[in-house]
Amino acid sequence: MNNLTIKDLHVTVEDKEIIKGIDLEIREGEVVALMGPNGSGKSSLANVIMGNPKYNITKGKIVYKGKNVLELKVNERAKLGLFLSFQYPAEVPGLSVSNFLRIAYNSVNDKKISVIEFKKLLGEKMSLLKIDKSFSTRYLNEGFSGGEKKRMEMLQMSTLKPALAIIDEVDSGADIDSLKIMANGINLLNKQNKMGALLITHYNRLLKYIKPDRVYIMIDGKIVDEGNHLLAEKIEKNGYKEYKL
Repeated sequence: MNNLTIKDLHVTVEDKEIIKGIDLEIREGEVVALMGPNGSGKSSLANVIMGNPKYNITKGKIVYKGKNVLELKVNERAKLGLFLSFQYPAEVPGLSVSNFLRIAYNSVNDKKISVIEFKKLLGEKMSLLKIDKSFSTRYLNEGFSGGEKKRMEMLQMSTLKPALAIIDEVDSGADIDSLKIMANGINLLNKQNKMGALLITHYNRLLKYIKPDRVYIMIDGKIVDEGNHLLAEKIEKNGYKEYKL
């Protein structure tokens, strides 16, 4: 089984422990939500999974498709099928959306795709996500609104078709129309490609459109609760006050 399994993970940044021994699993094709207030370590976990060198792993392991993810380079993790949708995507002046996505596609696939073939593929994905075709000629995230940046992340995910997507607060700053389009894209990829997903958020807004199989609650670097989608609804109603010491 192509599960992502995290066991007793401890992580520090500048000698401060920010992830304090968490256990978490995402089964193949499963949608898991990771909820918690700001500063609880959710985004840090996403960065650790994808290999951000800022984070120092002091204990524990992350296993995916039978491999120790922590021993792999960032590009090797991507080729394994892992994908991170950033909370704050960077602007890259001079690099068009189309060229960026074609380079990324060829870098994670053994079979290279021609410019003509990729243009057709990208057009299909943009139509699916209701993105205007002129979007592909713009420079990557330059001058994009918050909602456009989120759509760009979804377009990238739809084009690359990862086996497991880590989606870091994609609902932050998105208007309701963008939110629905993103949710539809995630649901479609989950249904068609059996894509697993870790949805990182601190409230239930996105989860109204994507029903997670399981929900984890993270507080102060620790997993403090686990349940089904009803747990997310409980958090929306009551907040995190019952978990805070």
